[in-house]
Amino acid sequence: MNKQQPINKMAVTPVKKLMLSLGIPMILSMMLQAVYNIVDSAFVSNIVGNGEAALNALTLVFPVQMLMVAIGIGTGVGTNAILAKNLGMGDKERVNKVAGNAIFLGAVIYIVFLLFGIFGVKAYIFSQTSNPLIRDMAAEYLSICCILSVGIVFFSIFEKLLQATGNSIYSTIAQIAGAVVNVILDPILIYGWTGFSELGVKGAAYATVVGQIVSALLGLIFHLKINREVKNGLRYIKPSGMIIKSIYAIGLPAIIAQALMSVMTYALNIIFGKIDENVVTAYGLYYKIQQFILFAAFGLRDAITPVVSFNHGMGSRQRVKDGIKYGMFYTLIIMVMGLVVLEIFAAPFSKIFGLSGQTEKLCVQAMRIVSLSFIFAGANVAFQGIFQALDSGLESLVISVLRQFVFVVPVAYLFSLIAIENMDMMWLVWLTFLIAEGLSCLVACIFMKRINKNKVNVLER
Repeated sequence: MNKQQPINKMAVTPVKKLMLSLGIPMILSMMLQAVYNIVDSAFVSNIVGNGEAALNALTLVFPVQMLMVAIGIGTGVGTNAILAKNLGMGDKERVNKVAGNAIFLGAVIYIVFLLFGIFGVKAYIFSQTSNPLIRDMAAEYLSICCILSVGIVFFSIFEKLLQATGNSIYSTIAQIAGAVVNVILDPILIYGWTGFSELGVKGAAYATVVGQIVSALLGLIFHLKINREVKNGLRYIKPSGMIIKSIYAIGLPAIIAQALMSVMTYALNIIFGKIDENVVTAYGLYYKIQQFILFAAFGLRDAITPVVSFNHGMGSRQRVKDGIKYGMFYTLIIMVMGLVVLEIFAAPFSKIFGLSGQTEKLCVQAMRIVSLSFIFAGANVAFQGIFQALDSGLESLVISVLRQFVFVVPVAYLFSLIAIENMDMMWLVWLTFLIAEGLSCLVACIFMKRINKNKVNVLER
């Protein structure tokens, strides 16, 4: 018996409109993901007496937080693409198994970070700083975030399950609810408002994980109630090597892409620490502000992937081409807006966090120089989503390695040697990011030309 092609908005809605209807909720969701770190930084930076040290502690913790997001989102991206493609093919049984295996993988990921939170945090923190105050605050914050990481891990899974079926608005609602809870709890737990104990940095950690758990619970409820194209049951959660392999064939490059951000930030913390501790604080704060823009591009990428993947599975050449065209165009708009905002408001943004004179100056300098790389960075992020959707995970992985390691860490190290001798040359270090994104974009364009020829133009309609 032949399977009937399902009537699905992913197949019939004009791509220009579809990309916006899926993309806007995903963009908001990803930007809210960045809010957790920005909000925590804003509140802890104003802790009386130790605000700047607390901000430095959160900078050291940030790479592991990014790694948690990387593995959760990467697993979700693979799930998203495979599930969307099988929906396009009408294979409902495989759709159910893909969703069930994603939940199983979420449990495994949580156990890994739980163990790291218990046994690995101190070794990681101590490798970056010898300041005992910063060490203690960073270790407290990171231990809480890892041991209670169940929220961030499972929300990443349920978010992508909702997005793959075209129900991204519900994942955004869940994300907003968690962010609101985080914002409300931060001053209460950090400063001891409304009669609570004053917990300082630990309070920021508790506010973050409670917000993440709220998002995960709502994501679960929406998945069970709204995702009617997916059936749930223990038999679908039973791990399948073939399905897990297919998820990570697409998701692993996404994990590595995000994880390389973590590795890059960890390496740069060490490199910048040799220049001056203020450089670490300034870069860490700038990076969180920058992520508000970059995460918007990640959100649109997560719309590009299911749209292109679904229509590639359906065999529609024109809709795949439209997905690529509008995905790149909308990404360009986002990054131009981000560039303009940071160039204009660099100084006001830095003042929110109560930085000292030298740290504030370095942060403003970073915003105005590094943000020049946004156009290339946005194109690279969009290309990676397109490559993943067209089963070209290796090309996506290569771009990640180039833009977040090969063209960054060695160049930053060489430029840092100049800055160590003369801090007036610190601008040269910030220029590293423009060089890395520009060169990576050139390579991505070469890849796209070949993929378009071999995987898009060969489609029949």
